[in-house]
Amino acid sequence: MSIFPRISLKPEVTEHLKGVFLNKEVLDAVGHQEAESRFHKLLTCLSHPPSYTCVRASTHLASLEEIRLKLGEELKKMCGSSAEEVSLQILPHPRIPDVLLLPVDGPRPVKQLSSEVVVGAQCGNAVLRGAHVFAPGIVASPKYMKAGDVVSVFSDLEGKCTRGATSFQGKRVFVGNGVAEMCRSNIFCTDEPAKGIGVRMIEPLYQSPSFDGVLPNLAFLQNLPSVVAGHVLGPRPGERILDMCAAPGGKTCHIAAVMGDQGEVVALDRIRNKIDRIRQNAQMLHLRSIRAYCFNSTQAVSSDPAHVTEGPPFPPESFDRVLLDAPCSGLGQRPNMASTWSLKEICSYQPLQRKLFHAAVRLLKKGGVLVYSTCTVTLAENEEQVAWALDTFPCLTLQPQEPHIGAEGMLGAGLSPEQLRLLQRFSPELIWDQTETTAPLPCRADRDTIGFFIAKFLKN
Repeated sequence: MSIFPRISLKPEVTEHLKGVFLNKEVLDAVGHQEAESRFHKLLTCLSHPPSYTCVRASTHLASLEEIRLKLGEELKKMCGSSAEEVSLQILPHPRIPDVLLLPVDGPRPVKQLSSEVVVGAQCGNAVLRGAHVFAPGIVASPKYMKAGDVVSVFSDLEGKCTRGATSFQGKRVFVGNGVAEMCRSNIFCTDEPAKGIGVRMIEPLYQSPSFDGVLPNLAFLQNLPSVVAGHVLGPRPGERILDMCAAPGGKTCHIAAVMGDQGEVVALDRIRNKIDRIRQNAQMLHLRSIRAYCFNSTQAVSSDPAHVTEGPPFPPESFDRVLLDAPCSGLGQRPNMASTWSLKEICSYQPLQRKLFHAAVRLLKKGGVLVYSTCTVTLAENEEQVAWALDTFPCLTLQPQEPHIGAEGMLGAGLSPEQLRLLQRFSPELIWDQTETTAPLPCRADRDTIGFFIAKFLKN
C-alpha cells in the first residue's frame, strides 16, 4: 500500500532514470504505457520498506530451527506477546537454508500528535525498518521537550531543517510516535555529541522488531539479495576467496560461514575504521578464517608475480573465487525517501567499477568464479557492465545462478535473451501493485526486496 510520496530526487536524476527504464529495447518489448507504469512504481516502492525483515541465521553455530526458537523467545521478551505466536511469525525461507523471514506490520493507523520531533532522512529510513531514533539523528524538537514526553516523529525529506530548530514546516513525512528518552538540552546543548536512544518508538507506522542486541552471534540482519549473492558465489571448504569491497563485512562473514570456516576469506576495504568493523563482526560470529586488510582493491594485484606476502597486493591468479560487491549509486536501497545526489554523482561509479573488474579478473585463478553485484537499479552499473566485461575479457563466460529467485536482467544493454536469463535483477517495481499482505510471506519475499543486481562469471 502506498502511503509515502515517491522518492525525492533531483529533476535531472529523475529524467536520467526515466530514460533508462524507457529505453528503446524495453519500449519495443512491453510498450510505452507498461514501461512508464513500471518506472513510476519503482519511484514509489523505493520510498517504502519491504513487507518483511530478513535475518541471516548463523547456521555454522546452531541449526536453523534452534535459532528460530531462540529468536522467538528473545522477541517475546521484548514485545510481551506469547512465544508461540512470535515463533509462528518467524518463517524459514523455502529455498535459502540460512534465512528467516519476519513479517512487517504496516502501514498502521497511527494518530499524529501536536508535539513533533524531526529527524534526518537516513534516521527516518531506519525507523521504518524497526530502529529507535538515536540522538545524532534528531535535527529539531519542541522547545521544552523533556524525557518521558510522547512525540510524533517526522523525517526531513530534503535535509533543509536547521539543526536545533524548535519546529519545521518543510517537506517531511510522519513515521510514527515515540517517547523521548532525553530532554532537548541533552541533545543540542552539550559539548560532546549526544549518544544513545533519543526517542524510543512505541507506535511506528511500520512495526518490525528492533534487533539492537538481539542474539548478536546467531541472527544477522541482512537484505535477502545480499544473502543470495553469497550463495551464488558458492564458496567451498578449503578455498581461498577474496571479498574486494568488504565493509561492513556481512557478505564476508556469510562466505566464511557457508565454507564452514574452513579455508581463507580475504576482505579488503580502503577505509580503516570499516576494517575494524569487519574484524568485530568476524569475532562475534566466531569465524577464524577471515583476514581483513585496509587496502584499495584497484591496486590489489602485485606487478611482481614472485612477490609473496600474507597481505595485499597479491600475485595474479591467487584466488579460487572473487566477490566484487561494487561501490555503486545505491539507488535500489529501501526505504529511501530522498536522495540529494546530482546526476554527476549518480553516474560517477562506472569507471571505478571497471578498474575493480580488471583487478578481479587478474586475481582470479583459471576455472575460478567471479560474482559481480550492486544495490542499484541503473543499466550503466549493471547490465552494461556485464556487456562490457564479456567484450573486454574473452576468458569470462556467464554462468547460471543458484538460487535464482529474482527477475532476469533488464533490456537495454544489447545482451541476448539467453544472457539476460543468466543474470539476476531484483526488481520490486514488477510486483509493487500486487504486494498485498494476503500473499504468503515466502512468496512475496523473493520479489518485495531492495533493488539489487547479481552476475556470475567463470574464468576459462
